[in-house]
Amino acid sequence: MRARSHAVLAASVVLALAAGPLAAPAFAAPPAPASRFADQRGPAEEALRAAIAGLPNQYATAALVRVGTTGGDWHGSAGVRDLAGGRPAHPDARFRAGSVTKVVTAATVLRLAAQDEIDLDAPVQGYLPDLFTPDFEQPISVRHLLNHTSGIKPGDGLGDDFAELYAHRYDTLTPQQVAASAIAKGPEDFVPGTRQQYLNINYTILGLLIEKVTGRSYASEATRLVLRPAGMHHTYFPGTDPRIRGPHNRGYQAVEGPDGTTRLVDVTEWNQAADRWAAGNMISTTADLERLLTKLFRGKIVPQPELGEMFTTPAGVTGATMSAGLEYQEADGQVFWGKSGGRYGYNAFIGGTRDLSRTLVCAVNSTDAKGTGRNPVVDAITAAALQ
Repeated sequence: MRARSHAVLAASVVLALAAGPLAAPAFAAPPAPASRFADQRGPAEEALRAAIAGLPNQYATAALVRVGTTGGDWHGSAGVRDLAGGRPAHPDARFRAGSVTKVVTAATVLRLAAQDEIDLDAPVQGYLPDLFTPDFEQPISVRHLLNHTSGIKPGDGLGDDFAELYAHRYDTLTPQQVAASAIAKGPEDFVPGTRQQYLNINYTILGLLIEKVTGRSYASEATRLVLRPAGMHHTYFPGTDPRIRGPHNRGYQAVEGPDGTTRLVDVTEWNQAADRWAAGNMISTTADLERLLTKLFRGKIVPQPELGEMFTTPAGVTGATMSAGLEYQEADGQVFWGKSGGRYGYNAFIGGTRDLSRTLVCAVNSTDAKGTGRNPVVDAITAAALQ
């Protein structure tokens, strides 16, 4: 694969992701060519080992990687559990999966749709009438929330920069408060379904929808409908608990001081429930996320035709790359479906070809996990995984 194609896909990993029924819109899925990975012998083990060698460094303190191919699998880890003790990184560590949580939320909604408990074409205003104001005259379908074409503005969090957020890391905002703050701003100036804008608020409202139609908590339904069928026994939703239960590698964020020097702040403990919840408040392992990826793609969690929603982008939306819970990138003619997630101190990614001939799951304790730049460790892992 050309280096430029590596960089394009690696960048996507780092950056991150009451009316009558609506008529079903037209959708278009990207082409799915025969995988060029199908006849390969296995992962490029030497390149993968080199990609995570030398940790900790200025970009990351630890990395966990799992690559799957038709010719075999490769698992590796590098770095340290914590900077003070210097013990080797725990290979089965739990970590904050960030927006990879959206894959589980989307799958939960689609399971409920398959059970006729949710209509993907129905306006969400009808399901949650107490949330929306009369300003939202245009019907917003459940599908619009799933593929980020709703036109709902972002909700308010607990701060805008690291210092402010860190000071409030143990505080809590309820999902209802976050959703209400978004609705109070009124809709965006575009018709739902005509523009794609990636925002956590779409999945916060989907979490509220799950609770409304089932009468049970988001965490219990996502566990029942997705985590258990996928065999994700080491994954959980921490709620407002700031800790990571079980073995884990500590997370750090690089912060520049007033004198221009950079220090690493321990950000392991953090209440992520404030504005993440159903959009990004899941703790998992690379093995569990690999199980999710393979069973989901094989139709073992979400049945057809609902599974097709996860591999379909909205037609007629310029530049649309996101489906229900996933996003696609093309590299050397190959379509790679996946989802990245980033929280302070933690980055995660899951993805693969539609036929699972090549898969990648990784967790990197990036020191710039919420930065806007590229992370060389993630770039190197992605490039090696696609060789």
